[in-house]
Amino acid sequence: MNNEVNYKNKKKYVTAKYPIRQPLFFTYLIWLLSKIVLMGKKYKVEKINMDGLKPPYMVLSNHMYFIDFELGAMVTFPHRVNNVVNIDGYYRRPWLLELIGAICTRKFTMDLHLVKSIRKVLSRGDILCMYPEARYSPCGITSYIPESVGMLVKRNKVPVVAIVHRGNYLHSPFWNFRKKRKVPLHTTATQILTTEDIETMSVEEINAKIREALTYDDYRYQRENGILIKEPFRAEGMHKILYQCPNCHTESKMDSKYTEIFCRECGKRWNLNEDGTLSALEGETEFSYVPDWFLWEREQVQKQIENGEYHFEDDVDVYSMPRCWRFEHLGDAKLRHDPAKGFILEGHYRGEDYRIQRTPLQTNSLHIEYDWCYVKPFDCVDISTESDSFYCYPKKENVVTKMAFATEILYNKALERTRKAKDA
Repeated sequence: MNNEVNYKNKKKYVTAKYPIRQPLFFTYLIWLLSKIVLMGKKYKVEKINMDGLKPPYMVLSNHMYFIDFELGAMVTFPHRVNNVVNIDGYYRRPWLLELIGAICTRKFTMDLHLVKSIRKVLSRGDILCMYPEARYSPCGITSYIPESVGMLVKRNKVPVVAIVHRGNYLHSPFWNFRKKRKVPLHTTATQILTTEDIETMSVEEINAKIREALTYDDYRYQRENGILIKEPFRAEGMHKILYQCPNCHTESKMDSKYTEIFCRECGKRWNLNEDGTLSALEGETEFSYVPDWFLWEREQVQKQIENGEYHFEDDVDVYSMPRCWRFEHLGDAKLRHDPAKGFILEGHYRGEDYRIQRTPLQTNSLHIEYDWCYVKPFDCVDISTESDSFYCYPKKENVVTKMAFATEILYNKALERTRKAKDA
């Protein structure tokens, strides 16, 4: 069995190349187009501790929706910016992304050339923008930020600006981004580290500073600003992140419609109120705060892993992206995820079997999608290697959020074991 897929066209898109310096024409054009996109939206961009700051510097931003890029352009203009972009952003337009100076990578892989590209951008005296969570926030709160970010900052020794978008998730939640809500947007850009700070701080101290600066909670933002979301569809899709019922503890039987989220197993229902809180229609309200429910689910996955009960296996429909102009439909395959071996994807394509494995230590997080516009609008997970990406659509319903939790927990446990082995 091959580790690679037997493609007719063996060529793959090469991510290991340096980005061009963004032409100033595009710097101004991106700013203008961003202003046009933001017309009609209530937004505020606030710069903190940035007086006199000039490139080169690094921008670390949270990520909630595509509008993050437009708001980010308001912060960095009129300077050139090179953005780190996942390969799916290059779909059918690699020429355009290359032309504006984007840096291509594959999510959650060991991309050593990315480090070189970042250094190249900063050595030119420009701005490097990256999203360390590397995905849209599922629940409007801070996701996993890898320790390698602090190492990257320490190595490059340029100032660091943290951009935090608030309201973007509420405006276009990851689990129902097609239906927009009327929410005021507030972006803050704060210089959190100077060159002198980086010289004197350890990697651990730098990481702590970055995590503190990128801590956000859109539901808290809603509460503190008295924002009411009155759209009658406001809960539709929320069952994608709140997949486990806190009443009967059944997984993957949650559903939602209009302003309600409910369990198809036990019948319990909750209303998502205009102020962002939840209230049970009958009986106890287990969680009135959406992030509390979300983090409770993560705790349940942690317990399953610690008790040796976690295992995922399912038939999946696979589309791969070795290049940027089209997806290869690989058909049915088997996807397994367990604590010992990590992800194993096994299938058959053009007369040959293939087997893709990513161990727990190779995958610090998981790229998931709920309604992916590029292929088909269903849940999928992206298992990427350094040279290919496999978008897997499970037959089982509403399981991808749990897999994302498990991936991060298993990575941290594997990392801890590796550290203990080194210290022994």
